[in-house]
Formats: sequence, structure tokens, C-alpha cells
Amino acid sequence: MITRTFGSAVYGVSASLISIEVNIVSGTHLFIVGLPDNAVKESQHRIESVLKHIGCWMPRQRVIVNLAPADIRKEGAAYDLPIALCILEASKQYHLPHLEDYLVMGELALDGTLRPIKGALPIAIEARARKLKGFVLPEENAQEAAIVNNLDIIPVKNIEEALSFFAGKKKIESLVVDTRELFTEKSESYALDFADVQGQASIKRALEVAAAGGHNVIMVGPPGAGKTMLAKRIPSILPAFNLHEALETTKIYSVVGKLGRQGKLMTSRPFRAPHHTISDVALVGGGTLPQPGEISLAHNGILFLDELPEFKRSVLEVMRQPLEERKVTIARAKISVDFPTNFMLIASMNPCPCGYYNHPSRECVCPPAAVQRYLNKVSGPLLDRIDLHIEVTPVSFDEMTTKRSTEKSASIQERIIKARNIQQERFNRYVGIYTNAMMPSAMVKDVCSISKAGQNLLKTAMEKLGLSARAYDRILKVSRTIADLADSERIGEDHLAEAILYRSLDRQTWGN
Repeated sequence: MITRTFGSAVYGVSASLISIEVNIVSGTHLFIVGLPDNAVKESQHRIESVLKHIGCWMPRQRVIVNLAPADIRKEGAAYDLPIALCILEASKQYHLPHLEDYLVMGELALDGTLRPIKGALPIAIEARARKLKGFVLPEENAQEAAIVNNLDIIPVKNIEEALSFFAGKKKIESLVVDTRELFTEKSESYALDFADVQGQASIKRALEVAAAGGHNVIMVGPPGAGKTMLAKRIPSILPAFNLHEALETTKIYSVVGKLGRQGKLMTSRPFRAPHHTISDVALVGGGTLPQPGEISLAHNGILFLDELPEFKRSVLEVMRQPLEERKVTIARAKISVDFPTNFMLIASMNPCPCGYYNHPSRECVCPPAAVQRYLNKVSGPLLDRIDLHIEVTPVSFDEMTTKRSTEKSASIQERIIKARNIQQERFNRYVGIYTNAMMPSAMVKDVCSISKAGQNLLKTAMEKLGLSARAYDRILKVSRTIADLADSERIGEDHLAEAILYRSLDRQTWGN
């Protein structure tokens, strides 16, 4: 007797439907075919223990389990539950007439309880796309899967509950989550606020420009100047997630199993700060079966790289393409997957090995060649992809001890939201472009037109600073953002001049 149900395999941030078929014929042993990995093959021993625990038996005949399509590799222990249910139906120990109507996933413990799986959200999306009736899964993943509407989400604690449900002996209500209500209940409060920062008005202004246009930033300054402190407060001024962004980011965290036991919709933008010892695979993603890296976990949020020159050069160089294309393609011999990487890069570094080059009160002990060598650890092409270069100077004692109140993050966020709304109107005809930083070069010429006086100003800056063509585009994009913050339809010379000031790390002017 052949029985069938459905499972799923996750590749990248999407899922593919897997047909799980079981047939019992004359012979001995259990055979699992369809390109299973070792974890899938080992399910035989887990299933045999579980069946004995619940008073059933493993058929002493040849049991053939087929995972189709056969050319897709299946990994992990999440196929335990569907395989066990199909074996019980095929051996006529249970009558489970509705197995083919549902997608079933779950890892079995030896006593029959279910352990959580990874990727419940993209699997639920695939189940709905294939018009299956529902998704039977471990209880701990139910909240996550229930984000998908128009699909019955059946949470079960153990194999006995799953058997009772499919046999019609127990009715389990589908878990329903109002995604929009859940999204509107999100907390907008942040523990860190720009009101806590004394002084640094010019740096706050630069970070406001960066957040308004989604621009990448590098902050250069001596130890203790406040670079990390300022970076950690940037999420408090970014616009809140919209529902589409929240679903996109939640799906990535679901695939890597980082949603936790609650598994709810993510409602705050991610802030990822990997250590400088990170490998290139951990940063951009990879593995035999490619998994998202830190740059994808920072999707729709912030990737903060503290002490940028301390990262391995190979790690930094692999970011060049994702920074431009807002996605990374991981290619293997048999598979190629795309991960989204639309993040704001916030980097920080000391100006020299000793840390005190250009310090207002402490003397730098590094020779000029050492300063240049230190900067050379970060390649010119990578610096060209960073829109704003900001010099951070230490705050004086008088500024630190002043009682004067400073502007709160909420006030800055209001201006940023207004500027983002202007950009949304500007780009609503284009797919995949939401901020000024995302404009391709061809669009920059149309959107960022400047006057004759502005052209002369920019030409002079290009010649004196020796800027590249990519830096030219960056200046225009940043000046467009500055104009949006000022609610100006045209880019003025003052907007251009401010944008040019944010290119202080260009090689001809720094360290000489």
C-alpha cells in the first residue's frame, strides 16, 4: 500500500514542496531514497523507537520511503513526523485519510514529542501557494507559521496528537494570528536615544542624512570619541518597519532558526555587529547547503562593523557586490541561491595605528607612511561604496558635563520619515527602489540634476580630491537626500557643498 503526504525543503529563503511516499513490499529493511542526507537516513532509528513507545511496531518488511523530486537534496530531521505517519498508514496500523491534504514537518524525540524546525514561515508560504489545506507542525513553530493567512496551522505537541488529528479522533483548532494587529502592537521604544549624546552635533546631522537616504557611513575618530555609542543609536531614528519589510526579515530569521520559541513577526529593525574575526562565509553566507550570513540577517536594518581595518581584507572585499546589488548570490556545483542584503552599512575605525591622528589635544606618534598603510587596509573600491565619511572628534569635558538638553531620537525620526515619504513618491513607479541610496547610475542623472553653479562646484571638488566616477554618483545621491530633508525640489549649492564634506577619507586628502 502506497501512502503519501507532503513536506518541504528550504533553499535560500524560499521553500520547495517535497512529496513523501511510503510503500511496503516483500523483503526486509527500510530504504530512504530521493537524495537524503545522513540526518534523514538516521530517522529510521528515531521512528522505530517512537513507534515502540506508542504501542505500534515497525513493519518487518521492505519499507521504501521516496522523497520526491529526487534531484533536490533533503537535509535535517524535520522529515521524521511525515515519514512515521506514512509508515503507520501504509502498514494499516492507523487509517489516516487526509494525509495528502496537509504539509507535515517535525523532528521526533525518542518518546514521540516534537522538536521545533527551521524555516516554518517560508514552508507555510509554499504550502499556501500549492493550495494545500493546512500545515501540521510542532507547537513551538505555530506562531511563526500562522503569520501566513488562508492556511490551516495545526500545532501538535507529539506524534499521538498528530495521529489523533489525522484519524479524526481529535479536533485541533487552526491557530489564527491577525498579522496586521500583531504588527501594529509593536513597541516603538528604544533603550538608547540620541538625547543621551552630548555635543557631536555635526555627527548627528551626518547620521540623520544617512538614515534619511539609506546611505552607508564610515566614522573615523580616536578611541573613546563615541563612534560605537552613536552607531548603536541609529535604529532609534530609522523609520519603523512596514509590513512587507517585517515579513521579509522574519523569513530570513526563520530559515536560520533565530526567531526563538515565540516565533513572532519581527517588528524592529535588526542591528548586527559581528566580531572582526568573522569569516567571509559567516559574513555573506554559504555552506554546502547555503545559509544566510550576517549581511542577510541585517536585511532592512543595520550592519555595524566596528574597527573596520581589523577585519580580514578578504572578508571586506566580498561585500562589494552585495553593497551595490542589494543581494548576494551563493553558487555551488548543484545549486545557486540569492539572499537579500538591503542593509545600511555603518563602519567605524581609528584614524591611525595609535588612534590619535588629527586629535585636537593628543599627539599622534605614527609616521605618515604608517597612517597611509593603516587606511590601505580598507580598499579604495570599498570606500567608494560608502557614501558618507565622517570624522568624529572627542567631546570636551565641558560638553560632557553640560545640563543642556539635546534633541530626542523621536524628533530626528520625524524629519527622516518626511524625507523618506518624499523618496517613496519619487520612486513609486520603480520596482525595488525605495531610497536615494538605491538609485542606479542611470537614474541619478535624471533625479539629481544640478545647476550650472553646482556643476562648477562639483567639478572643482572632483579635480582637487581626485574622486572616482562612483564617488561622483555618491555625492549626488547624498545631496539629493539633504535637499529632501530641507523639503527642496532642487539640489542647491549648499546641499552639494555639505555632501562634498562627507568625502573626507578620499586618498588624496587623508593622511598627508
